[in-house]
Amino acid sequence: MPVQPPPTPWSFPDRRRFDADDDLVGVGADLEPGTLLRAYSSGLFPMPSGAHGDPMYWFCPVQRGVLTLEGLRVSRSLRRSLRGFEIRVDTAFTDVVLACGDPDRPHGWIDDDIVEAYSCLHDLGWAHSVEAWQDGELVGGLYGVAIGGLFAGESMFHRVTDASKVALVGLVDLLRDEHAGDRLIDVQWRTDHLGSLGIVEVPRGDYLDGLPAVLSVPLPAAFDDGR
Repeated sequence: MPVQPPPTPWSFPDRRRFDADDDLVGVGADLEPGTLLRAYSSGLFPMPSGAHGDPMYWFCPVQRGVLTLEGLRVSRSLRRSLRGFEIRVDTAFTDVVLACGDPDRPHGWIDDDIVEAYSCLHDLGWAHSVEAWQDGELVGGLYGVAIGGLFAGESMFHRVTDASKVALVGLVDLLRDEHAGDRLIDVQWRTDHLGSLGIVEVPRGDYLDGLPAVLSVPLPAAFDDGR
């Protein structure tokens, strides 16, 4: 199992106090491993405000973007593309995070603090990368946090057509086991692009109500390194 870090000294707001119309539910705390794990287990995730020196923002979207394994849609063209890639797990975690945080990408939000925090979670066995390789080169991928049956996706990138989609298909394949029907991929917010792959929106209350059962599912073999 992953290494359990010290517990966080921070508490997160009671869901009954969330603004029904606001995705932002908290400000402050830190990015220590125990804090991040408590947040994900409570349905929250962090994002920097974008202003240097500002405290961390914590989100729990009113409409949550999620993907069940049976809900994945693979188009005919994407199915053809799959043959041209090799999927690897955790062989280039930092490279994936840095690629996702490329400052030339529009709407970039991954800063040095995020890179450091998730690298630490990776070292403890909680954060993982799923990578698309082509001719020995990293050309796409995604990273996120695995807790029980939840994979909380943080970001993805591609350098060639379909590479990030291939990584998502690879992730779903890695999660297919006897517990596949109970697993869930959280993508935070649904976009039209993600919707084409089968991501749907669920109300915040439904997501939070179902989260404890998802967290109780055993880790998939791909993310349980035996530590």
